[in-house]
Amino acid sequence: MYMVKKSKAEELAIFGGESLFATPKSTSNLVRPDFEKFLSYSKLFFDQRQYTNNGPLVRLLEQRLANFHQTEFCITFCSGFWALTLAISALATKGRSEIVMPSLTYRRMADIAAWVNLKPHFCEVEPTSLAVSAATVSSCINANTALILGVHPIVNSCDIDGLVGLAKEKNIPLLFDSVESVYESSDSGKVGCFGAAEVFSLHASKLLNGFEGGYLTTNDAYLAERLALTRGFGFKGVDHIVVSGGMNTKLNEIHAAMALASLDDLEDQVFRNRQRYYTYKRLLASIPGIRLLEFEESHQTGYKNIVVELLERWTLTRVDTLRILNAENILARAYYSPPLHRKRMAYDHVPVDLPATDILAERFMLLPCGHLVSNDDVDETVRLLSFLSTNANLIINHLQNNGVK
Repeated sequence: MYMVKKSKAEELAIFGGESLFATPKSTSNLVRPDFEKFLSYSKLFFDQRQYTNNGPLVRLLEQRLANFHQTEFCITFCSGFWALTLAISALATKGRSEIVMPSLTYRRMADIAAWVNLKPHFCEVEPTSLAVSAATVSSCINANTALILGVHPIVNSCDIDGLVGLAKEKNIPLLFDSVESVYESSDSGKVGCFGAAEVFSLHASKLLNGFEGGYLTTNDAYLAERLALTRGFGFKGVDHIVVSGGMNTKLNEIHAAMALASLDDLEDQVFRNRQRYYTYKRLLASIPGIRLLEFEESHQTGYKNIVVELLERWTLTRVDTLRILNAENILARAYYSPPLHRKRMAYDHVPVDLPATDILAERFMLLPCGHLVSNDDVDETVRLLSFLSTNANLIINHLQNNGVK
């Protein structure tokens, strides 16, 4: 049994005490694959003197990712943002103006829609999964709907089969944002092979770390060729004949080297993630007022993110909880808050009222996870949460009396 490091409220860092962690504990993955593997991959393109423009490592990475996701094609990009933007532009039904997407999602999602001149039409999410479903999307579909964006939540997956069926019934293209679901699978198969296409990220915060980057998987040969041309100025052939509109959104070789090394490490990484998750699950079970959002383990899952719900029995507000944790160098974050429909937007969108999303956006937060967080770090974090739970009223009084803002 460890001694609680914070035995008095005034010892909390927010009141001037020493932070629990000297080094910040992040919610980002920040996986570090084997350095020698990274160097060995890098030597391949360095020796061939091809650093970009669909080099040997980009081609290898695309083939391996297509095999991993069990799809015909994989196209890499300089970021997940541009993979998503160009995919939306390519897939949206011409002559229509709206894209259906959840409001409880990535803070720039609506901006991506606006970039390609589509109006976000925000929909509710399911309270149990925090994800869109056929039921939440269907009420938003109308004659203006150009595309359905099926966004997977941070933990588990959205209603894949329901959305695929709805898109087919309504004859509307379906694109999945799968940046948090690289490793996941469902009853119908592996994430990556559904809808018209699926988009993933290679950002350092994600399961596969390419420093930065993104990719798209699809079984549509025409879409794959079109996006491959678009990402590279619209050039084709050795003489770089311009055959389509385009821009420079290619992935370069050094990013592909890092992503390949991360892909080699993936199974070990998932094993480490599982250990952290089970440590959280075991320790959080004894704290009233906090509910761990559990992974659906009947399917393959990467165990990457740790999301908790603050229940009514949790006395502190989420705002105060986050301020206290952050002061201790526990970089916990609110889960997608504020929701997108509550943010001021400088572009056209469909005004909506989403009461369920409003409630959910106030209740969840992410806790430290990833490669640089140890099981001992998890233990310390949860013991601090236990201390906050036991001493909540005293801490609230200290916050009020000390005027902490």
